[in-house]
Amino acid sequence: MAVGIDLGVKTLAVMADSTGEIRTAPGPGHYDAARRQLRRASRVVSRRQGPDRRTGQQPSRRWEKANAPRNKVRHRVANLREDALHKLTTAVAAEYGTVVIEDLNVAGMLKNRRLARRIADTGFGEIRRQLDYKTRRRHATRTIVASRWYPSSKTSSGCGAVKATLPLHVRTYACDACGLVIDRDDNAALNLAALVAACVTGTGVAGDQDTAPAVSKPRGADQKTRATRTRRKASAGRAGGATLPQQRQEEARDRTQAEPLKLW
Repeated sequence: MAVGIDLGVKTLAVMADSTGEIRTAPGPGHYDAARRQLRRASRVVSRRQGPDRRTGQQPSRRWEKANAPRNKVRHRVANLREDALHKLTTAVAAEYGTVVIEDLNVAGMLKNRRLARRIADTGFGEIRRQLDYKTRRRHATRTIVASRWYPSSKTSSGCGAVKATLPLHVRTYACDACGLVIDRDDNAALNLAALVAACVTGTGVAGDQDTAPAVSKPRGADQKTRATRTRRKASAGRAGGATLPQQRQEEARDRTQAEPLKLW
């Protein structure tokens, strides 16, 4: 059985299998729950004399003593996040034979100041990494990575019509062609699950099909690229009027003297 996973901020993962069943995994929000403790601990640390790399100043004992509770809160948040992601990916890899997940540009998504904190708390890249190696270890399981430019949210899961634009604040997908009204994340998960039939080459990239005949690409793109660059022929002169020593010898050898040399 195949499953398509659509990752999100409000909901950590929306999973839709090949039978049409949709399940959701809520976002844990461990960092949001610990922000108050981190704020209080950081306020105490800021009042102590900390290290300074520019001047080489060493931290004081009171700073190290106040920084220990803050590090404890940070480590607890990281451990809780890792535990939740491991439980999710282990359950998915054990239940489904094929997992379809998107190739998200996490570095570009973190540039959004309004969503950067929540995106970093969910761990999109870590989910893909864990699913990759956990499905590889199990027999008869695989992970398919959908193309980054595949419009999973803009495509209708009922008729396949693709919308030109779909803003992020629109959370309900309404198809103008077939009249389908469905949640945005549910629609994306169903489209990802349907990509299993399109992935026929086994390369791990959804939509990479071999059914179409090979067509030559323009500008010679289908030709093999040379591994090494061809050496250019030596010209008559070098840049700036300089010539090679061998070239000067050949010119001196070939030059004919019209009259004998005279000494002044």
